Amino acid sequence: MLQYIGKRILALIPTLFIVSLVSYYFIHLIPGDPARLVAGPDANITEVDSIREQLGLNDPIWMQYLNYMKNLLAGDLGTSVKSGQPVTEMFENRFRNSILLTFTSIIWAFFAGILIGTLSAVFKNKLPDYIGMVLAVSGISIPGFWLGLLLIQWLSVSLGWLPTGGADGWRSYIMPSIALGAGIMAMIARFTRSSLLNSLGSDYVRTGRAKGLGNAAVIVKHALRNSMIPVVTITGLQFGYLLGGSVVVETVFSFPGMGRLLIDSIAFRDYQVIQALLLLFAAEFILVNLIVDVLYSFLNPKIRTGTA
Repeated sequence: MLQYIGKRILALIPTLFIVSLVSYYFIHLIPGDPARLVAGPDANITEVDSIREQLGLNDPIWMQYLNYMKNLLAGDLGTSVKSGQPVTEMFENRFRNSILLTFTSIIWAFFAGILIGTLSAVFKNKLPDYIGMVLAVSGISIPGFWLGLLLIQWLSVSLGWLPTGGADGWRSYIMPSIALGAGIMAMIARFTRSSLLNSLGSDYVRTGRAKGLGNAAVIVKHALRNSMIPVVTITGLQFGYLLGGSVVVETVFSFPGMGRLLIDSIAFRDYQVIQALLLLFAAEFILVNLIVDVLYSFLNPKIRTGTA
């Protein structure tokens, strides 16, 4: 197992290098001049050129990249052009907010999805199944930003129960987590239903019932447990997506997270912040995939031995 994990960790290094190289190049293709944005609309050409020199933007792009990687390996993510703050300081509170929002979204989506999927499988082609699949299809079909706007109109504007945005207290996380986790919940519900239906038709389930086990014991202890492998896999992959894919939802709710910071940084052509965020999102996604693979290898030893 340790050898398997070690190989996967070593494989992360070239992946992150390629991500850094490609993202750095494409970031500099974004239209606009950050030196002009820093100098302001009233600055003359001399002032703009001076700022460009200070920022190192007059150097060839390959030299800029080498300087960036040299600083990165030393633990320096750079300084924001917009605020003048070190990028690491800008990440502190926003990273905590995004992580908390992601965990809140994935936890409720996971348990709600498993519950809906289990009820749909147990009561196949009956009312609970129809209701569960309507919820699943709705969760997948409704865009997160539109669901967020509906929640703001209903729970904030009409009823006044929840704040419209920000991250001030636990109540601020309710609507963003619902908007962010609805699609994940629907996907988990569908995977749970499909996997559980396959398990309920297996020989070991029929054997358990023949031995006199109750229906609840057969479903929970045997069928549902063996149905969790694909559900855990899809949950882990979606968790990685949530870490970097909450940009739209955070923008709708004016949520001070990493996704909102990315949008603001792109608008200001803040290269250092954009590059750091893209690397962080890539590292998070790869790390989550690694954790999922390790968990999957525990559930299915054939994965780590290469016989699956």
